[in-house]
This record gives sequence, C-alpha cells and structure tokens, in this order.
Amino acid sequence: MIIRSLIVLFTAMLSWQCSSKNNEDAEAAIREVMAKQVEDWNRGDIDAFMQAYWNSDSLKFVIGRGTTYGWQKTLENYKRSYPDRASMGKLSFEILEVDVLSKEAAFVLGRWHLERENAIGGYYTLLWKKIKGKWLIVVDHTS
Repeated sequence: MIIRSLIVLFTAMLSWQCSSKNNEDAEAAIREVMAKQVEDWNRGDIDAFMQAYWNSDSLKFVIGRGTTYGWQKTLENYKRSYPDRASMGKLSFEILEVDVLSKEAAFVLGRWHLERENAIGGYYTLLWKKIKGKWLIVVDHTS
C-alpha cells in the first residue's frame, strides 16, 4: 500500500514538474517573439512585426474603434496608421503577466509605449495559441 502511494505521489510530482517546465518554455517562447516584434517595429519593418500574428481571416484585433478581423486587414491598418518612421516612433513593451492556460494557449497582459513627438501608449491583452509549432497572437486587444 505504501509503495502504491509513493508511486502515485512520484507520478503526480513528475507531471507537475513537466507541466511547470512546459509553462516556462511557453512563456520564454512568447517573450522571445514579443522581443523580436519590438526589434522589427523599431527597424520600421511592419511586415516582420506582423509575423507574430496568426495569418488567418479569423485573427481578431480589438481597439477603441471596434474589431478588425483578419491578418491582411490588420496589416493594412498598421500601415495606414503608421505610414513612416516618425509616426512609428520607438516601441517598448512591458509584459506584466504571462498566464499559460494550456500547452497550446496563453494569455498575456502588458503595457506598450511609442516614444515619438506625440508619445502614446496604453495596455494590451493578447491571446496566444501554439499553431503548427509556433506561438502566434490570435486575439489582440489594445487600448
């Protein structure tokens, strides 16, 4: 009976450690993608910045004016809103929380800031999914 209990306890501990390691790996991968987004943006490369987003008509991008559906429309909106380097400014992200929901989904909360002549910033919440081995943003709510 004691051996059976020890086996169950050991199995539970291994499962928890694997889960914790998976969560750490997911968080590290997401942070890496977001760091690359900052680099891409600050180079003036919106196309590269958009590679963090799910290239699908089901992508959702929510701002105060409403919701944009689709990767292409989101790209077009970015390019219209930020037509040159001066308007793009220098981007920074402050990640406040990464909550790994499962091995294929995560939620990120943070702040963004654009340093430029008329500096702007706000908060974002991102829903990430692991699709074909890559962590991608499937819902972006930015204020």
